[in-house]
Amino acid sequence: MSSNLEGRTAVVFGVANKRSIAWSIAQGLHSAGAKLAVTYQNERLKLEAEDLILSLPGAEAFQCDVSNDAEIDTLFATLKQRYGKLHALVHSIGFAPAAELKGDFVNTTREGFRIAHDISVYSLIALARGAAPLMEDGGSILTLTYYGAEKVVPHYNVMGVAKAALECTVRYLAYDLGKRRIRVNAISAGPIKTLAARGIADFSDMLKSHAERAPLQRNVDVNEVGATGVFLASDASSGITGEVIYVDCGYNIMGF
Repeated sequence: MSSNLEGRTAVVFGVANKRSIAWSIAQGLHSAGAKLAVTYQNERLKLEAEDLILSLPGAEAFQCDVSNDAEIDTLFATLKQRYGKLHALVHSIGFAPAAELKGDFVNTTREGFRIAHDISVYSLIALARGAAPLMEDGGSILTLTYYGAEKVVPHYNVMGVAKAALECTVRYLAYDLGKRRIRVNAISAGPIKTLAARGIADFSDMLKSHAERAPLQRNVDVNEVGATGVFLASDASSGITGEVIYVDCGYNIMGF
């Protein structure tokens, strides 16, 4: 089986800047031959996002705030009109208010909990629902998770709970969409210096700990995560669905 994506169309959500995991996956999909639609959240982020997205020849930029159902509906109607079919969707979206990632988890607010789950988890369901009718030939949906979904990572707080919900959502979507030959998987990446990671207290300590304890004795490179995204979007992973694929230099296998 090949990772060649010639003739395929993919949509990528979550490109924030050139250091983001979503951008690495987008570059990989483009190099593999996929037509790319890449979204940005709002007008405020449009200029930076468009400059980045349009640096990939043939890629197109579209606005979509995933907390707004009307914008999601409009986007998929536009994608259907523009491309006809869709073959892959990348959901690289996670957010919680910065205050929720400091202090003790027991002080999580009701609103912070709601926002984290709406943006980080429900958005995957909403996007999968919008994408499925366009995946007439089957397809691949992938999202990004983190080890804090399974074990306590100090200061990750409500995002750990949201990522646990996200991983469970992957399994339920995989079951629902399997009959349409649509696969749903998650990549659990090790810590990477992204814009989102800056909001986690003591993130530098997290990087140091991972590098010391991982069997490969280093932190993962964002391009390694991007390459795994291409694999999951391609026919090379045609028998894989409902799974969490670890790309963390082996850190998750260690007991201490």
